[in-house]
Parts: sequence; C-alpha cells; structure tokens
Amino acid sequence: MNRATTYRLYALTLSVAGALGACSLAPRYDRPAAPIATSFPSTVNAAPAARPASEIPWREFFTEPRLVKLIELAIANNRDLRLAALNVERTRAQYQIQRAEQLPTVNATAQGVTQRSSGALSPSGVGFRLEYFQAGLAMTSYELDFFGRVRSLSDSALATYFATEEAASSAQISLVAAVASTWLNLVANHDGIAIARQTAESREQSLKTTKLRFDNGVVSALDVRLAETLVEAARASVAQLKRQRDLDRNALSLLLGQPLPAEYINETLGNTTLESPQMLTDVPVGLPSDLLNQRPDIRSAEQQLIAANTNIGAARAAMFPRISLTAAFGSASTDLSSLLSAPNRTFSLIPGAAFPLFDGGRARANVDVASVGRDIALVQYEKSIQTAFREVADALVSRTAVNDQLKAQQAQQSAELERLKLTEARFKGGVSNSLEVLDAQRSLFTVQQQVIQTRLLGLQAQVNLYKALGGGWTMADRLSSSRADAR
Repeated sequence: MNRATTYRLYALTLSVAGALGACSLAPRYDRPAAPIATSFPSTVNAAPAARPASEIPWREFFTEPRLVKLIELAIANNRDLRLAALNVERTRAQYQIQRAEQLPTVNATAQGVTQRSSGALSPSGVGFRLEYFQAGLAMTSYELDFFGRVRSLSDSALATYFATEEAASSAQISLVAAVASTWLNLVANHDGIAIARQTAESREQSLKTTKLRFDNGVVSALDVRLAETLVEAARASVAQLKRQRDLDRNALSLLLGQPLPAEYINETLGNTTLESPQMLTDVPVGLPSDLLNQRPDIRSAEQQLIAANTNIGAARAAMFPRISLTAAFGSASTDLSSLLSAPNRTFSLIPGAAFPLFDGGRARANVDVASVGRDIALVQYEKSIQTAFREVADALVSRTAVNDQLKAQQAQQSAELERLKLTEARFKGGVSNSLEVLDAQRSLFTVQQQVIQTRLLGLQAQVNLYKALGGGWTMADRLSSSRADAR
C-alpha cells in the first residue's frame, strides 16, 4: 500500500468515525406528563398570565427602597449564592473535559536517541554506535465512538451542568424570598414594639390614677395590683419583641453576608411600617403547567432526568466492542540537519479493538444501575412538580384567608378602641370601675398585636407566592448565552 492510499484510508476512517459517533443507544427522551391538576384551587377559571411571575424582576415586585438595598447586598455577598455559582463553574469545566473526549488528542513529539554497544555484546563481535532523531505529531488511543458511548457521557455532563445552573437560579430565588421575609419580620417587630411602648405608657398613667384613687379610698388594693400586673406585662412584651428584633437583625446579617448597615439598626427604620404603601406588587398566577417553565428547581430536576437517561446509552454502548486508533506522522533521520527533509517522512496507523467476552455480568449490571437511576430521577422530577404545585396552592389559600382575617381583625380593633374610649369616659364619670378600663386596655393591646401578625402573614404569603411561581431570578439572558456557549 503506497503512502497516498494510506492517507486516504486514514481520512476515511476518521470520517466514518465522526458519522457513526452521532449514533446513540440512549432511550428517546420525552418530557413526562405533569402529575398535577390542570388548575390551582380557587383559580379554576384562571387564564394564562400575560406576564409570568418568573419574568417580573424582583426590583419591580419589591418596591420598598430599604428592602431593595438589602436584597442587592445579599445577592452580592451571600456565601450560599457564591457557593452555587462556584458549583456552576465546576460543572461547566467538567463538561468541557468530557466534551474533549470526543476529539482526538494530538501531541507534538521529539526525541533524540543515542545507543552504543560493545563488541562483546554483538553477535558479530564488532561494536557499533547508533544515533538518530525523530519529530512529528502523535495521536494516541483515540476512541472511534461507533456506538455513542463518549457522546452519551458528554450529553450527560452537559445536562448535569444545566441542572447545576438551574440550581443556582433556585438558590437566588430562595435567597431573595428569605431576605424579604426576614425584613418583614423585622418591620413587624418594630411595629409591635411601638404599640407595646404606647400601651406601657398608657398603663403607667392608669396605674398612677389608680394609686391616687386608692389613696383616697375610692378603689381597693386589688385594683392597684391588677394595674401593676398590666404595666409589667406590657414591659415584658417590649422586652420580648426587642429580643426577636435582634434575632431578626442577626438573621439578616447572615443572609447579607456582611454586618447589617447602620441605618437598619435604629428604632424607626426610616418610618417604614407594614402599613407603608406599595410594599409589594400583585403576582399573576396563571396555570399549573406554567410552573414547568418558571420554576428553576423543576428545570433542574428535568435536566437531571435527561442526564440519567443518557447514562443508559453510555452503559449500553459499553457492552459493544470499543475501537481505538493510534497514529503518528513525522520525520526520522540520523542527521539532525536533514530531519525535516521529504525522504525522511514517517507515518504509522494502528487501529485497535477490544471485544467484551466475559466480565462477570458487570456491563449488564451497569445498564441496570443506569436504568434504575433514570427511574429515580423520574420520581424526583415528578415530586418536584407536585411540591411546586402545593407551594403555590398553599400560598394562594394563605393570601385569600389572611386577607379575610385581616379585615375582621381590623374591624375588631376599631371596636375595641371605641370600647376603651367609652369605658374611660364612664370611669371618669364614676359609672365604671378601673377593672373595666384595664380589661379594655388589655383586649385592645391583644387585638393590635394580632393585627400586626396577620398583616405580616399576608405580606409573607405574597412573597411565598412570588417565590413559588419562580420569581426572583433576573439573570435569564446570561444563562441563555452561557448555554449557547456550552453547546
């Protein structure tokens, strides 16, 4: 066989390998049907949202400036989010390593050989000296991917990279929601502290009045002791709310990845309260099927399912012969100055094949492992969909129920406030006793704290709904471009 024919055979071999490398023994992937209802509870007739929650940037949903600043700091400094980003970079590099296995590795080689032998070791009894030089290109053990084993491994690594990327998106969604919920807790604590202090001051005035009336023989010692009890109860409430406020500050510092800014450690929070207008915007709900595209954790679970599916192809391909190719092209000469001249060209092409005959059932067991792994990934994917459905349904129920509860409690608060005014007027007129006034004060304080907690639950229900619908991630364009680069 002449040299030209050898070159043509080499080119033909690589072409056939490239064509057959596109083959795959992995099962065809079809997205499984979502194991959920076609509508959310209480939204049976809902139409698809014109703008899904996942497309509403968190800066549009959270409109309170102080909260926006906290979320910005958390995204920039939170350690869990940094860890998620580093995991993305690592899986990207792992995919690039696996993708490189589809291409031959070519090395530049060069060596000089000098060999001497004495006459005592030579059959002819004459010593000799051998010296030559070699240089060229070498390709070692390149696997011709006839059955798609290497391609399947590369596809699996790509899907794993996408799954990790989606996990990073989910991490930011959770972080944004956690910062918002903790901030709302902090504001609620400040509101509660303000009411508790006002109540304590009012009860202290009532205690002074009660003591004065006791000195004049109008009321009994029991009235004084009850007034003292209510004063101390209000002070205890202030102390308890301060403790919870400090705990919320610590939680925010951890989420932010840095100390809480000084302007957030004051008694008024810039006059921000749970009743501040436009704390949050409304969230369009849409249909349950939208979750498949909106929730990064569902997309991550699907990519893991795709990776598990392609692993079956790699395991199946391992049961077939594995063909490799080793080739070298270069020059060899006994004179370094003529190493690159045409007459000294060298070429070698060494195909190799390994045919599995007996492995104790290892290859078949690997296929079974990959198949079970796919089934596990399928169950996890379906569970992620069902979990997302429940989270949205729970948030919808909470939002509706809390709004009704808040209206009733606000009406109760107004009634208790009016009752206290009437009782105090009757007490000043000598019609009511101090026990009725103290009871009215206690009831009003209880309802006021309940209103704060219910208002907090309503706002947190909005945050939870935004999170459950996949809102809070604003880097979709960057993710799309990075995926295009990866492919």
